[in-house]
Amino acid sequence: MPESSSAPFLQLTNISKRYGGVTALDRVDFSCAPGTIHAILGENGAGKSTLIKTIAGVVQPDEGEMSLEGRPVAFRHPVEANRAGIVCIFQELSLMPTLSVAENIGIGQSVDRFGLLDGKAQISKAEELLARVGCEDINPREWVQDLPLSRRQMVEIAKALGKDPRLLILDEATSALTSTDVEKVFDMLKQLRDEGLALLYISHRMSEIKELSDVMSVFRNGQHIETFDKGQHSDDEIVQLMIGRDMGHVFPHKPPTAQRTPVLAVNNLSWEDQLDDISLVLGRGEILGLGGLDGQGQKELLLALFGVLKDTSGTVELEGNSACIAGPQAAKSEAMGLALVPDDRKTEGLILSMGIGQNMSLASLRQFTKGLSIDVDAERQRIEQMLARLQVKIGAVHDPVSSLSGGNQQKVVLAKWLMTDPKILMLNDPTRGIDVGTKQELYQLFRELADTGTSILLYSTDYDELIGLCDRVMILYQGRIVRELAGGEITETNIVASSLNIHKTAGTAAMETP
Repeated sequence: MPESSSAPFLQLTNISKRYGGVTALDRVDFSCAPGTIHAILGENGAGKSTLIKTIAGVVQPDEGEMSLEGRPVAFRHPVEANRAGIVCIFQELSLMPTLSVAENIGIGQSVDRFGLLDGKAQISKAEELLARVGCEDINPREWVQDLPLSRRQMVEIAKALGKDPRLLILDEATSALTSTDVEKVFDMLKQLRDEGLALLYISHRMSEIKELSDVMSVFRNGQHIETFDKGQHSDDEIVQLMIGRDMGHVFPHKPPTAQRTPVLAVNNLSWEDQLDDISLVLGRGEILGLGGLDGQGQKELLLALFGVLKDTSGTVELEGNSACIAGPQAAKSEAMGLALVPDDRKTEGLILSMGIGQNMSLASLRQFTKGLSIDVDAERQRIEQMLARLQVKIGAVHDPVSSLSGGNQQKVVLAKWLMTDPKILMLNDPTRGIDVGTKQELYQLFRELADTGTSILLYSTDYDELIGLCDRVMILYQGRIVRELAGGEITETNIVASSLNIHKTAGTAAMETP
């Protein structure tokens, strides 16, 4: 990495921001330099989002000053920040689903010719930017709504680059990406740094922070705690700075391996070219992990079991009885007792404009319905119990769920499905984009659920979660289960090798043909 300029590009002095009685930023001093990837660390609610929204002109501070290259600035709108060279990629995508990729990338900067939109120039610019982020495979004419979440995220990054940033801010910009796309983004960010850009990077994945960042700043309870160079603090020290306490054991203790009564048996399940002859058994009170590289059929397996996918073949048994899961309504019924927490809480798990309590009771509303009316008292009591159980931090139960931090939004999604009293809880990457403290709370919750008889089918892109949380792990490759790991076999080496369909024997490695 080239040496960065000693003079900061961005300087914040005594910045404060309050929302009612909540102080989001408390007299913050902060700076970042050109030619540097500067990571911002902290739990959800630590002030990170308010910090970058202040820098990006989304919100205005109540106190303090901001300067760029020594010149005072005050942005009243993100457009003003963009014009000054500050571009932010938020965790919530800004793309318009009913427009094409090229139209989304070209919004606000379309090329005009004779007063008309030059479609060819727009497509050419989109192709150039997509190639820059390593996504030549994305068709610029395709509608954004037809792209999977990971591809949409790459389009968002390409769109940001089209604004010629001098300071690029990335808020959990890789949380929805495949491992291949993460590598492409990392290469691009390092190139931008070498070209002299200043980059602010927010992620809850410590492995990414350690690989990518040059400098780290920790925030806690709206305050800037410390800024330090990479390598100056150990992982444990960084976590303690973030949460203000010793994290102790991250994962709860696993119970001894025992014979479990089967509650779910999948036999020869197939669907199009995504699932190929899947067979597995899930025991009562077991946490069964689904591993493998992204896009190997894990998500499709969960959707198939929840009745979302049609025209599947094979059989499913619940507690020894043949089950025909016609759709999600049947899957979540008391007779079947399935629940699915999706990977994208913003679009699939929550209705952001609705209240917190309304979201929580949405899947279990029939429990509180008597004739044509809802037993509001019973509903409210159940919501309050679940808020307490999951330690959800809220203002008022009728506040829109969009007002919550990412970690608390995820707790609301979990609460919504736990209120259905599921026998089998299916989790699709449930801690993506969540801070370390909330992750620890959820890990404890999952183990408590398992200990009281709930069976859990967990897909995670985090190897540590598979290792630390799961009783067994099934590795998928090209829609097939290629290996089952249990006990001491659940190691990172075995997970990675199996994910690549490499079978290790006696110190040698051989590629198995699928």
